[in-house]
Amino acid sequence: MTASAPKKILLIDDDPRLRELVQRYLNEQGFSVDAFEDASRLEARLQRNRPQLVLLDLMMPGEDGLSVCRRLRAMGDNIPIIMLTARGDDIDRIIGLEMGADDYLPKPFNPRELLARINAVLRRQKEPSALAAPLTEGEHFDFGPFRLEIANRRLLREGVPLPLTNAEFALLRVFAGHPRAPLSRERLMELARGREHEAFDRSIDVQVSRLRKLIEDNSGEPRYLQTVWGFGYVFVPDGSER
Repeated sequence: MTASAPKKILLIDDDPRLRELVQRYLNEQGFSVDAFEDASRLEARLQRNRPQLVLLDLMMPGEDGLSVCRRLRAMGDNIPIIMLTARGDDIDRIIGLEMGADDYLPKPFNPRELLARINAVLRRQKEPSALAAPLTEGEHFDFGPFRLEIANRRLLREGVPLPLTNAEFALLRVFAGHPRAPLSRERLMELARGREHEAFDRSIDVQVSRLRKLIEDNSGEPRYLQTVWGFGYVFVPDGSER
């Protein structure tokens, strides 16, 4: 039996010492890591030898990480992205997630935590909601003008694909598997992300906000993803009042 090829990771950070340490550590853990000081060669790298995941520094000379992430998502590229930043404020984290990042890790960080987050994101990409929905890979779920295709991991509006990150797909699949059932934030995180989610992770609200912008006519008055005040959210496929 031949060994599987190592998963490829692209690290973009302007700190040479961090690049060296992270690259060496992840290579020792069985990954194949390429590291660059800026994002100037990112598109060429994605086309030529596409990695499974990108580690992206938030603050860099030239184009910063938020701009890179925003641009990739606008192009419809859903490659998993973990943002790295020396700025650990909640607002920076929320902005990064709103731009489409799959996870966020403030510096300085323990390499073992970075490894755990990488494995968690890659696991979600392969099996986005294994605990979540009783929907098989050959099924789809229709609501309003939308269709969620499970096997293709796509959301379509009247046949037109919409940009959807891996984390957003995982969450929407959870909702589709539990229509009209109020779900707490903690339960949503467990179903969408598995046991490795953080107990007080606020990214669930960010992901719901992004999904509302995709599927709601008025995200301020949502019909499909309704808030259960003081508890969490409920998915109402027909958009009616609960």
